[in-house]
Amino acid sequence: MEEETNLVKFFGDNPFVRILDSLIDNIGEDYSKKEIQELAGISKASLFSHWAKLEGLNLVKVTRVFGKTKLFTLNTKSQLIKDILKFEARMIEETIPKETISVKA
Repeated sequence: MEEETNLVKFFGDNPFVRILDSLIDNIGEDYSKKEIQELAGISKASLFSHWAKLEGLNLVKVTRVFGKTKLFTLNTKSQLIKDILKFEARMIEETIPKETISVKA
């Protein structure tokens, strides 16, 4: 089994968090909804039940359109996303074992 990420540990293992976590882990990349579903490891129904919330909160944005297919990416200009990224960076700092941090005198 894959190790839980900090976001999943903190916010719980649910489809919404898994979608966000997958997009954060692949920041700057764009994906179709089907690819996002596969990245997140969730069902199609779960993706579609949370998609309106992702768009409504402006957490994702369209990057390209190919025929009927739209590609999406994390909206890094969203203040919510900026805050989530700061929070995740802080969680990473907290999970680094203190003995691995060396301070030069």
